[in-house]
Formats: sequence, structure tokens, C-alpha cells
Amino acid sequence: MRKLFAVLKREYLQAVRKKMFIFMTLFFPVLMTGVMALPMMLMANSLTGKQVAVIDGTGQLRDAFVKTSKTPAKRPQNELPVDLAVEYIDANAQDPTAVAKSYLGRLTSRENDKLDAVLVIPGDAFDGEKARMNLYSRAATDFITQQALGSAANRSIYRHRLIARGIDPDSLDKLTRNVPVDAVQLSRSGEQKKGGELNFVMGFILAALVIIPSLIYGLEIMRGIIQEKTDRVVEVLISSMSPRQLLIGKITGVALVGLTQVTVWILAGTGLALYVGTMAATAGVNVMQFLRPIVFLYFPIFFLLAYFTFVCIYAIGGAVCNSEKEAQQLIAPISMVMMLPWFLMFVSITNPDAKMSVAFSLSPVFGPITMFVRTLVSEPPVWHILLSIGVSIATIFVFFYVTAKIFRVGILSYGKRPTIPELWRWLKVA
Repeated sequence: MRKLFAVLKREYLQAVRKKMFIFMTLFFPVLMTGVMALPMMLMANSLTGKQVAVIDGTGQLRDAFVKTSKTPAKRPQNELPVDLAVEYIDANAQDPTAVAKSYLGRLTSRENDKLDAVLVIPGDAFDGEKARMNLYSRAATDFITQQALGSAANRSIYRHRLIARGIDPDSLDKLTRNVPVDAVQLSRSGEQKKGGELNFVMGFILAALVIIPSLIYGLEIMRGIIQEKTDRVVEVLISSMSPRQLLIGKITGVALVGLTQVTVWILAGTGLALYVGTMAATAGVNVMQFLRPIVFLYFPIFFLLAYFTFVCIYAIGGAVCNSEKEAQQLIAPISMVMMLPWFLMFVSITNPDAKMSVAFSLSPVFGPITMFVRTLVSEPPVWHILLSIGVSIATIFVFFYVTAKIFRVGILSYGKRPTIPELWRWLKVA
């Protein structure tokens, strides 16, 4: 046992003293926030400063593209963004396609009057059954500009059609306005909780905190074992302890590294959540309707279960391979299978009680992540949770047993990577 703790201590201290560990521990949440927020900001600002020409063959849609307010707060919901500059051209009684030709050249121009897009509205847009608008731009995938201009034009076309038939469009808007739907979760105790959108986001964030460290430190174990095989250090270690002690010490030491990092992130997140929760409570918002306290109990349980499940597989990859390239080729397809709960995360979050979600949450390997997500967004039966934990623990013991046997033979094996039949013989011999 003393030798096992010596390996554990070495693995732990060697990892936490690295500058990269300190950097990632302190700044990984910031990086993740930036990665998630940056695309949203870019999409929100994708129309900023764009110059657009609208060639209107009907000559009656000017109001759709003329902004009536200068600030977002005062701008009607259906109006174009103020940062989208529109040059409106009345092409009534003309061929809008012919009129557009003089503007299309400005799409590729380098002059100050260049355009980012040209929208051509046909003259029969009100009554033509086959009428279609065309948006010319330098990028065929500029869907945001296409959506903004198309929606503005169609809203105005709808209104003109109604007016032509003697219907007041403002009255029709009031009669056909939508009634918002709030998602309310009814717990088994009868408690009502709102905040489905935030639960959806929290499900992805916390599931990522379970998966990402497991993958990162699983790779670290694999690389460490391969490095020790390459440097022949493992031969010295095996001479003074059993392969099982070495394996358990390595896996447990790196597990503590992952827990240390995740604990720092959780404490920082908890501090931020308490601050936001206090501010929200002052404003009369019940934050606990979005996140239940028991989640903080489930998180370390399912984190450890997922971690040990992943790490055993990576340890096998390190034991049977002689280089990182070989190990990556071996582990890559296996990792894709292990990542199935992440690929199916949307289904698990939006429909946690579906047969597929339940089956995944009660199965080996996939259970810890899927069950944790189910506990975030719903209240699965207690026996589901206990069964999932039991299956995961049994899976880990089986993986440890198999890993230790393969590790015992593979750690001192050099040359080509063993085949599946050879691995089977190792299991019987060890």
C-alpha cells in the first residue's frame, strides 16, 4: 500500500506543478465562456455596417426598409436592425433585374460605395404565384442577411395584400398575435419550476465538465504509460511493485488531479452563482427553480464514475501500444463510441424519459453521463439512479480487472501492437 501511495503522490504532484495545469485551472472557464459567447456575438453583430441595395419592382415596399427609430430599445420588434444600411431603389414599371445590373458590380468593387448584398423584388410580388425574390451577395451562405431582408419584405407584402382586400392589417395583427408559452416542470412532490431554457444550457455545461476532464486526463495516463515504456522506466518500477499497484496508483493519482481542477471550477462557479442568485433574489427571482441543490451531490458521483470508466480504456491503450501514434489509432474509434452520450445530448436533455435516454442511462460506459443529464433536467426514479450507479461501479471493476491483466503483460511488451486474439491470450495468461 505504501508503494501504491508513492505512485499516487508522484502522479498527482507531477501534474499539478505544471504551468499548463495552473493556467487551465484558472482560465479554462474563461476560455470556455469565450468559445460559447464569441459565435453568438459574431452572429448578433453579423449585420453591423452592412450596405444593402433593395431593388423594388413593386415600388410600394419603401416603408419596410426605412428605419423609423435610431435606438434598439425604441425600435419595433419587426423592424430591420439599425446597423443595416439600406439603399432603396423604386423600380416600379421597370424591369428590376435590368435595374439591378448596375448595382451588382458594386458587390465586387473596392470603392467606398461597394455593396454587401443586393435584394431584387419582382414586380408581381403581390399576386404572382411563382414570384421569387433574389438576394445577390459575395457569400451564398449569408443566411442572416437573407432572413432579415426577406422577413422585412414579406411582412410588408402581407400588409399590402390585406389592404388591397379591405382588411385592416393592424387589427389582424392584434387578432392573430401569439400567446407565449412558458415551460413549467412539475416535480414528483408537486413543486412547479420554470426556466427550461437555462436548464438546457446548464445541462450542456455540466455534462461538458464531466466529459472533458475524463478525456484530457485519460490521454495523460495513456501518454505517461507510453513514455515510461519508451524510457524503460517502467521496468524499474515493476521490479519494486506489482503491475496492479502501479496501475491503481497512476489512475487514482490522475483522478485526484482531475477532481482538483474541477473542484476549483465548481467553487468559482458556485461563488458566481451565489452572487447572481443574491442579486436575482433581491429582484424577486427564485434561482433554485433552475438548479436543485442535489445536483452538487450527483456531480462528483457521476464525474468519478465517468472518469474511471474512460481512464481504464486509455490505460489499456498505453499498455498495448509502443507510441502515441499507435495509441491514437487504437483509441480513436473507441473514443467515438464512448462519446455517444455527448452526441445524443440534445435528445437526453429535451426528452430525458424517452426509452433511448433511459436505456443509455442504465447501460455500462454510457450510464454516468446520460444519467447525470437526466437528473439535471428531470426527476428520474430513485431506482434508476441507484441502478445506474451500480452498473457503472460493476463496469469499472470489470474494466480494472481486465486492464490490470492486460497491463501486467503489455507494460513489458515491445514491438508491434498486439491483435485482438493476442489480447485474449494475455487475459488468459496473466
